[in-house]
Amino acid sequence: MASAPKWSTGRREGIYGGVVQLRTIALVALVSPAACVSKVHFDKVVSDAAQAHAAAVASARDDAARIQSLQADLAAAQALVQDRDSKVSDLSIADHNIQTQLDEATAINQQLRTELQRLGQDVDKMLSERGTLSKALDDAKARLDELRKAQAAAAVRIELFRALAGRFKPLIDAGQLRVDTRRGQPVIEVSGDLLFEPGRSDLRVAGKGALMEIAHALQTTASGGRRFLVTSLVDAPESKGKPRSTWEITSSRSVAVVEYLVSLGVPASSLIAAAGGSFDSIGPNDSPEDRARNRRVEIVPLPLESEILQGSP
Repeated sequence: MASAPKWSTGRREGIYGGVVQLRTIALVALVSPAACVSKVHFDKVVSDAAQAHAAAVASARDDAARIQSLQADLAAAQALVQDRDSKVSDLSIADHNIQTQLDEATAINQQLRTELQRLGQDVDKMLSERGTLSKALDDAKARLDELRKAQAAAAVRIELFRALAGRFKPLIDAGQLRVDTRRGQPVIEVSGDLLFEPGRSDLRVAGKGALMEIAHALQTTASGGRRFLVTSLVDAPESKGKPRSTWEITSSRSVAVVEYLVSLGVPASSLIAAAGGSFDSIGPNDSPEDRARNRRVEIVPLPLESEILQGSP
């Protein structure tokens, strides 16, 4: 806390000195033999001195209070100055930090501008190549759809093969027919010797029993809209007397099989008769067994429209 001004101390000393002097004068006047001061005058002097003393004390008290107030104001002003200096220091530090952040932001902005310019060039390049990429993507999607359809069709063929193999198991075990796969399609293969006499195209009684079982299976399958290709094949020209071409005898045999299946209830619209002649052998004609295998009637389930890949020939 700051010290009181020097003039205030001298002032107090002057006031107290004046009061003492007044008292001294009053006493001298009272006791001096030469003085002719009345008691009334003396009392007045003493009263004036007391009043002056009281006034001096009150003035000194006021001065002390004023000095204390000034010292409090000074302390508050010093605190304000200190707080101001602290804030100025903080503002200087903040200003430095802001400048640093501004410099960093400017550098980042420049980097972003450069990057945007590069990306803009890349985008222009991508846009120029968009047509090629879009076509490649469309082609890939179309190919994927085809593969999915092919997979679904293959699953259908596998299921159909299993169903036929299970349905004809007794005939397969008896050696009267086979269920095989050719050109990606399940095939019901019936021995030609079971169905026909050599060189003839009318059905044998023994073969009609196998065709009855086949007719029951085809009726169930044809109800879903599926069609069947019935093809007759031989190993070599079969003739007795007048020679006949393999086309002639195989076409007659296919028609005979189709007509009999229709008579058993298979829809005529679901059957197609075809002649294979002797030009689609399974194996060589070197042995009796191979030649007998080549003499056959094949019944092939044709794929449904939904199973055919779009764009396939």
